[in-house]
Amino acid sequence: MAFKPEHEIYKRRFGRNLGLGLVLVAFVFLVFGLTVVKVTQVGQVQGFDHVVRPELVPVEAEEGVSE
Repeated sequence: MAFKPEHEIYKRRFGRNLGLGLVLVAFVFLVFGLTVVKVTQVGQVQGFDHVVRPELVPVEAEEGVSE
């Protein structure tokens, strides 16, 4: 029993699906890479909750206010 030959449209669909899959994989790696870089840059990590935090105010600004 022989298989029927594939129609041309299935070959074109496969090429498009392969291209889209590669683009999606590249996007996932890009997002993952940016996430890793952001997480590994440890610094002052504090949330933004609309409250002035004295530890985040630069020293120069504190000196100017006290005068």
